Amino acid sequence: MWSEHYDKLTNSEKEEFKRLLNLLLSRTFIVRDIYDAKEGMVRVNSEYRFLERNFELFMDYLDFAGWVLEKDSNYGVISLKNTYEYNRVLLNRNTTMLLYTMRLIFEEEREKVTLRREILTTTGQIVHKLITLGLVKKKPSDKDLADAFRQLAFHNVIQKLEGSWEGAECKILILPSILFIVTNERISRIHEMMDSDDNGESSSVSDNEENEEEVIRGEEES
Repeated sequence: MWSEHYDKLTNSEKEEFKRLLNLLLSRTFIVRDIYDAKEGMVRVNSEYRFLERNFELFMDYLDFAGWVLEKDSNYGVISLKNTYEYNRVLLNRNTTMLLYTMRLIFEEEREKVTLRREILTTTGQIVHKLITLGLVKKKPSDKDLADAFRQLAFHNVIQKLEGSWEGAECKILILPSILFIVTNERISRIHEMMDSDDNGESSSVSDNEENEEEVIRGEEES
C-alpha cells in the first residue's frame, strides 16, 4: 500500500511528495534534463530524481484517482495520463500547429545530434518551418506566438533559454516530452485536421469548439 511507503518518508520528503503531486497534476510532464540559466548548462532535474526514487509511491497514490503515471528512462520523461474523459488540456489550432512543427524539427535535428535528448531551436526557425510546411500563410501575431509558447513551456514541452518568446532570435529547447504528445499516430491525425480546415487560421479558444485538438494527457478518442 502507498500509505506504508509514505509513512517511511521524512517530514521534508512528505512535503516534497505533496508539492510534486500538485506539480504533476498541473504540468503533466517532468523532464530529467533541464537548462540551468545560472550555470549556463543542462543539468539533472532534482524533482525528476525525487519522483524516480519514489516512483511506485506516486504511481500507487495516483492510481486511486484514475491517473496513470509513466516513466521513460531513455528520454528522461515522467508523464501523467488520465484514464477518464476528464482533466484534458485542450490546445487551439495555432498552438497545435506550432507543436506539430516543433515535433518535426525535433525529429529532424535529433538525427544529427545523437548524444542529447533535447533540441535547440529559435522562434524564427519554428515560424519559418511553419510557413514552409504551408500550415499558415504568414507569421502568427506576437501575442499568438507568446501565448502558445508559454502554454507549452508550462507543461514542460519546451524551455526558453533567452530572449522574448516572440523574438526571432529567442532560443528554445524542445524537450523530449514532445514525443509523448505528438506520436507518429498523432501526426497522421493532425494531417487530417489540417486537410479538413479550409481557412488555415486559428480560431478563438473554447472548451467545446471543434477546431481544438486534444494533445496533452487523457485517453485518445477512438
